Amino acid sequence: MKTIFIGPVVRLLFRPWIKGLDNIPDGPAILASNHMSFSDSIFLPLAVPRPVVFLAKSEYFNGRGLKGRMTAAFFRLTNQLPMDRSGGAASASSLSGGADVLNAGGLLGIYPEGTRSPDGRLYRGKTGVAKLVLSTGVPVVPVAMIGTDKVQPIGRRIPNIRRVGTIIGKPLDFSRYEGLENDRFIQRSVTDEIMYEIMRLSGQEYVDVYANTVKAQQAARKSAKAGQEQRKAEAVGVAGEALQKPGTVKAPGAITIIGSPESLAKAPDAAHTERVPAQPDTHAASSGTTDSAGSHDSGESGRCRKPRKPGS
Repeated sequence: MKTIFIGPVVRLLFRPWIKGLDNIPDGPAILASNHMSFSDSIFLPLAVPRPVVFLAKSEYFNGRGLKGRMTAAFFRLTNQLPMDRSGGAASASSLSGGADVLNAGGLLGIYPEGTRSPDGRLYRGKTGVAKLVLSTGVPVVPVAMIGTDKVQPIGRRIPNIRRVGTIIGKPLDFSRYEGLENDRFIQRSVTDEIMYEIMRLSGQEYVDVYANTVKAQQAARKSAKAGQEQRKAEAVGVAGEALQKPGTVKAPGAITIIGSPESLAKAPDAAHTERVPAQPDTHAASSGTTDSAGSHDSGESGRCRKPRKPGS
């Protein structure tokens, strides 16, 4: 398929270049590559003359609808095996499928990061690749894909037409760890050594964090931001409805006059309160003097202050 259908079209449009092709051994080996784009699984097998079987995430094989079925068919036709990334027995079973490919003398492609890089940097490798290396004893060939993140960034369906490259490093031999395949410290050491070589070839910045952790954090921030925008939109909508109701909200700078019909409508109890006439002071009447019961209003209480500007 890659020789007759996909290969000629890809070579014509993207003009891929490759370095270090002679570093691929004739026997079984693992091609451990960085992962920046969905199209990595297309360009890398095309760069290698021998068939390459990839371990791809199982979600690609379980899609629904027409698009899901077409994606699953594509991955099967390009010699890719489903990889369960949930851990435990499911992941171990997926790795056993990769071991079968190696035991049969084939080339197995794997992305140690476990998922595509969210921002073009190189992230911490998972130890599945080390388990395969230590259990089968095959060499690991580090690979760096160049420019695939520009051809098809995450979320883009139609690729950009531009050149891409593949750099293949020298095989790494881990036979010195024979018999220690179950040692977690050895597994981490082997994985880190592989990731270092990929970093050296690709020139990417290395981040000692799992890529799926960063993706989860990005998704959480995006969800929180969307929630804030929704609450803000709801608040603006409520304010808009209030402005449409007459008499509920005053325009900025409007003044309410004490004793006006509007203020009396807001205080019905005050409008219907009867004035009680002042009782004459019998003592003052008997003495022939009068006492003033009214107090002088300076006018300050009836003066209305303008609303403060936001932030003043």
